[in-house]
Amino acid sequence: MGAQDIGILSVALLLLFVVPIFIISNRLKLQLNKKIVIALTRMVAQLTFVGIYLQYLFKLNNSYVNLLYLLLMITVASYSVLRSAEFRLTRFMFPIFISILIPQITIILFFNKFVVNIENIFNAKYLVPIGGMLLGNCLRGNIIALNTFWSSLKDSEKIYHYSLALGASRFQALKPFVSRSILSAVNPTIASIATIGLVSLPGMMTGQILGGSVPLVAIKYQIAIMIAIFVVQYFSVLFSIFFSIELGFDSFDMRKKEIFLRQKEEQ
Repeated sequence: MGAQDIGILSVALLLLFVVPIFIISNRLKLQLNKKIVIALTRMVAQLTFVGIYLQYLFKLNNSYVNLLYLLLMITVASYSVLRSAEFRLTRFMFPIFISILIPQITIILFFNKFVVNIENIFNAKYLVPIGGMLLGNCLRGNIIALNTFWSSLKDSEKIYHYSLALGASRFQALKPFVSRSILSAVNPTIASIATIGLVSLPGMMTGQILGGSVPLVAIKYQIAIMIAIFVVQYFSVLFSIFFSIELGFDSFDMRKKEIFLRQKEEQ
């Protein structure tokens, strides 16, 4: 027995609760209304497209097509990271793509083969939804880590230069910034893991229960997916930071200012 179907009109009724938000935002001059409308419109359009596409994808269930779709998701995620961190696309697209690809593919194939123990590890029913969950958390972690690393380095660049002047290597001088950025990225996930089940019921577990799964089965899936999310996010963040360091400094250990789309700090 699957989840109870809901009509389009029923979903649309929830928009009634957005109306007070529009009124309050307008009174407070928050300039949010346009952003809210665009965000809601994009969400509906994107999810409608994905829902229709996934129906055909699940029906076809071709391993090559499934893997290609996952690679497309990783590409879009990489672009989103670069856009949010304001890096130049041509310099960082491939390194960030690899930073996300390696832990993502490794963990999801391990998950499908040894945890879920399915015969076809590229089965669309598992590859796409689980890959999407891993990728969503990975995306947020990378954006937070890269923004934290480079913004904190810019704000405390004199400290970095002072460490170099005292004889520290580039890595030794950057270590505090690396540590801070990793912590900022993974701490929310660790907090979520620590409070899961007490503060909230996570999406995967809720979805499986609504879909008719036994709660204990849903719990085991949720435990496994949370471990997978943490591992993928941690290593992806680690790779992204170190790749960005390799590309972001010159031979004199000075920060390359031209790697960013905007150079307002130099003006």
